[in-house]
Amino acid sequence: MTPATASTLIDARSLAPRERDSTIVAAFRALDFGDVLEIVNDRDPKPLYYQFQVEAPGDFSWVYVQTVPQVWRVDVQKLARSHGAGRCCGSCGGAA
Repeated sequence: MTPATASTLIDARSLAPRERDSTIVAAFRALDFGDVLEIVNDRDPKPLYYQFQVEAPGDFSWVYVQTVPQVWRVDVQKLARSHGAGRCCGSCGGAA
């Protein structure tokens, strides 16, 4: 993470299990390109990784920071999209 990168922390352990994924996904969507969402969880959030792959393919990086029992830390960075595959990058106001 560079000094110009903003970071948001979500400690999912404090959320009801049914609220965790939707809260994390909403926080990711609210990020600006280049910003990082730090997730702390009491289990491996790998199923959420697969959800991100379906909903935001190529638009994020996923880095495990800590993987000890009961404490999983993941940094999810929102990457800038480029034109292609029928998608607009969202920053130029144009269309793909």
